[in-house]
Amino acid sequence: MKRDVVYATTAEGERLAVIDVTNPAFTVNATDEELAAMAEQYILEAGRQQEIPAALREALRSSKLGRGLMAASGTFVDGMTTYQLKLGPENLGDNFSPIDQRIAASFPAFTVRLRLQDMARLMADGLAGAAMADPGRGICLVNIGGGPGSDSWNSLILLRDKYADPLADREIVIAVMDLDQRGPAFGARALSALCAAAAAPMSGLKIEFLHFGYEWSNAGQLREVLHELRAGDSVCGISSEGALFEYGSDEEIVSNLQALHAGTAGDSIVVGSVTRDGKPVRASLIGNRVPTRPRTIEAFQTLAKQGGWIVQEVIERPFSYNVRLVKP
Repeated sequence: MKRDVVYATTAEGERLAVIDVTNPAFTVNATDEELAAMAEQYILEAGRQQEIPAALREALRSSKLGRGLMAASGTFVDGMTTYQLKLGPENLGDNFSPIDQRIAASFPAFTVRLRLQDMARLMADGLAGAAMADPGRGICLVNIGGGPGSDSWNSLILLRDKYADPLADREIVIAVMDLDQRGPAFGARALSALCAAAAAPMSGLKIEFLHFGYEWSNAGQLREVLHELRAGDSVCGISSEGALFEYGSDEEIVSNLQALHAGTAGDSIVVGSVTRDGKPVRASLIGNRVPTRPRTIEAFQTLAKQGGWIVQEVIERPFSYNVRLVKP
């Protein structure tokens, strides 16, 4: 049954929908065959457009999503722009332009929405056994580079929805580790909205939302935060959607995974997206100079092993491998 959409405000006072992947208003679906066809069409269209025309650049500057994507050239797509892409065209508010609608309906935006669903499902299914086996343990979700942390709160929604509410009467914390301020600030308000309303998907739960400024080249800080959060005693899930495994160097990925291995319990899991080396990613670089680091799944498996983890599950998507890691 479709739930009412919950809303929260940004730091600038803008009202945005709060994504709930169990609500059909936000759900996207596609078969492997459909995704392959969409990817081929995207590659063909990108090949015809070697340079963005000046008129299109000007139109992009007049749109919210366009400005965010253009500002990401040579760096990261910021957390709030990524979040707005995940809303989908039908959930954008009145303050968004027709250009924004077109961007939100694009194939890359569709795959970002699909990636969020994958992250939430990988996390919820991976934590369910440990959560249900010991109702007394707290739940700690650590989100590296997560912006608003939408994959974390959606993991909890799925856990509650699929597994007979293993969240009741628990200490639950979401800790977003990100240099960004705007994304986590919105995430805290979104989580409050999800917990406050009687018919909201997490009504009645008390969930603490924490934000730590974090640069993933400093894995020593990650160890300190895990100790502060008592992650070693908790049912702990770590996520990094569109962040560490996509932009980080080999050394940064390994050092972060080593810190996570040392600071968490044996049944902890890591989920994340790995930029996939392939034609769709190469086509995306024609229009967007975003410096992700494409890898084969074999190369990432090697890094995971060096960090003390093994790849348990892989979901292959056109732009990414969406993965869950466990300790050997």
